[in-house]
Amino acid sequence: MLEDLPRPIIFAHRGDSAHAPENTLASFRRAQVAGADAIELDAQLSADGRVVVFHDATLERTTDGSGRVSEKSLAELRALDAGSRFSDSFRGERIPLLDEVLDAAGKKLVINIEFKPHHAAEERLVQAVCEVVRRHGLEGNVIFSSFRARSLQMASMVLPNVARGLIARPGWAGAWARSFGFSFGDYLALHPNLADASPQQVRRVHRLGRRIHVWPVRGREQMERLIGWHVDGIITNDPTLALQVTGRSA
Repeated sequence: MLEDLPRPIIFAHRGDSAHAPENTLASFRRAQVAGADAIELDAQLSADGRVVVFHDATLERTTDGSGRVSEKSLAELRALDAGSRFSDSFRGERIPLLDEVLDAAGKKLVINIEFKPHHAAEERLVQAVCEVVRRHGLEGNVIFSSFRARSLQMASMVLPNVARGLIARPGWAGAWARSFGFSFGDYLALHPNLADASPQQVRRVHRLGRRIHVWPVRGREQMERLIGWHVDGIITNDPTLALQVTGRSA
């Protein structure tokens, strides 16, 4: 899967979220048109157990709703406007189901699905996401990622052939994940914060025979630096710029 893509892989973080509302079908479509290799998205559960694509625990930042995602039914979530806070031109954009994203992009792009249990039961979320991926037959085109090693371990028990990436929090909070947690875990990739990435870290990950995908990467200078360090993936809100910097833009 990932080995067949150019290096560094360009992951569109929540889609082409520099130019469209994050985690919406519009954002994922724009990422695909831009030429991104992969999209990164966030999965969590509605109150009635459906897997929706949304980052925050609460609705206020990106929609016209309020309250916790986990306390709203799918019907309530689908009634919200998830686009106009970004721009009036995206008014009416909805919170998508993971099913919809996989229908639209699952056979065209690699999909990095991050587990976001927030206030829902972690096991229920992992089971539900795995069921959606299995139903679409996309085990070979998906990478699961999480800050929580437990989520990734549970996912490996349900879909052992799906690649897994351990996300490391910035600073001291992510020190364990960047060192022992990753070195002794069964992961394809480490996803460190840009603030903690270094040439030494890249070399260490490569000595382990694994990959390193860095987030969140926003500017040309940051991208050029990571390319010089030979990272395997750049997770960015602006895939168009990343493709320009790598010399792969149309």
